[in-house]
Amino acid sequence: MTVAIVRSTTAGLAAAALIGLWLSGPAIAQDAAAPAAQTQAAVKPRIVIIGTGGTIAGAGASSVNTGDYDSAKVAVDKIIAAVPEIKQVADVKGEQIFQIGSESFNDERMLKLAKQPDVDAVMITHGTDTIEETAYFLNLTLKTEKPVVVIGAMRPGTALSADGPLNLYNAAVVAASPEAKGKGVLVVMNDEIHSARDVTKSNALKVETFKSLYGPLGVVVESKPYFYRLPARPHTVATEFDIDRIDSLPKVDVFYAHVSMDPKALGALAGLGGKALIYAGTGNGSVADYMEAPLAEVRKSALVVRATRTGAGMVVRNGEEKDDEQDWVSAADQSPQKARLLTSLALTKTSDAKALQEILWKY
Repeated sequence: MTVAIVRSTTAGLAAAALIGLWLSGPAIAQDAAAPAAQTQAAVKPRIVIIGTGGTIAGAGASSVNTGDYDSAKVAVDKIIAAVPEIKQVADVKGEQIFQIGSESFNDERMLKLAKQPDVDAVMITHGTDTIEETAYFLNLTLKTEKPVVVIGAMRPGTALSADGPLNLYNAAVVAASPEAKGKGVLVVMNDEIHSARDVTKSNALKVETFKSLYGPLGVVVESKPYFYRLPARPHTVATEFDIDRIDSLPKVDVFYAHVSMDPKALGALAGLGGKALIYAGTGNGSVADYMEAPLAEVRKSALVVRATRTGAGMVVRNGEEKDDEQDWVSAADQSPQKARLLTSLALTKTSDAKALQEILWKY
């Protein structure tokens, strides 16, 4: 497959317009002066690598600093230049949109990144703290079957055994592969290919931190991607969320349950004006007896979605809690942070609890 990226305009353009210009053009044109066969042999896939910062762009004071460093210090062009082997895979071009630690991502920045009518093999460098949220948001909103690969690093490029360079190279291998088409937004880390829907960060420091609820889609071995399973849930072109019609996202907050939590804290959070609240409950999204009345009070002004803080597993509707009676919603197997994103997008379509439940089950 030939992957096409339109040459970008000047770096001063707004990010949304800039990405739109990259991604809306035709495939690479052949050089009219060269024989067709010769041109075909010489052409490499063209990939734009969008830089947003994070640890992959980080730098430490010493080569043994793997957790003590400053993120978002190195420009994306320098990150690419540090991996000359990538030129054997594709013709790559870097564009810096943000230069932040991913803990500073917010709805506005995700919307800015997603405002694109089409995509042609884009890679996005991103901090690992919230990479799963941005990738999932793009997975739900981008209208393309072409490869979109998000990558990061757990160690800065200055560290011994830095993982960023190989992650970048492997991501380019995946983005350039015809097999990556139609699989939604992918996260490539530590030689594994993950679906944005399922992947989560499971450890604060280890390079093998990224895990998927149902396992990775595939692996990268010796410069070749191997896919072993497909995403089953709707994504990208198959979703109902039209990013071009969304200028802002409805406010949705997450409340984290724990022993001896203060009901007043729940009320204070709900009082900030959110349209929905994700209750990250213990176990199967359980609600403590002394939190049932406060949560019922929240439901008078906002939707309530029960999730689990455990990190995995299905929250059963009408299991331990009386969801039908309370008009609460189950997050199904969505983590609290991903349930927040999906609920916020769903609220651009409906404010009905039953309709929201169907959406959470669907995606």
